[in-house]
Amino acid sequence: MGGPNETPMQAFLEPGVLVRHPGQPDWGDGQVQSVMGRKVTVNFEHAGKQVIDTDHVRLIYLAEDPRG
Repeated sequence: MGGPNETPMQAFLEPGVLVRHPGQPDWGDGQVQSVMGRKVTVNFEHAGKQVIDTDHVRLIYLAEDPRG
């Protein structure tokens, strides 16, 4: 991480982080599986693995947001 195309949010996204998709609450909680640039693969309780483009979706942290 720390690449030139990284957003501040991506700096804190890493495998194991628990998140929720703001536009898909029915997907349930998700756990980040991998981060490749702006693409984040998340395994959601009710939607399985989904690839999220962080340029278009700001995932919600389920723990304290490390960005403050």
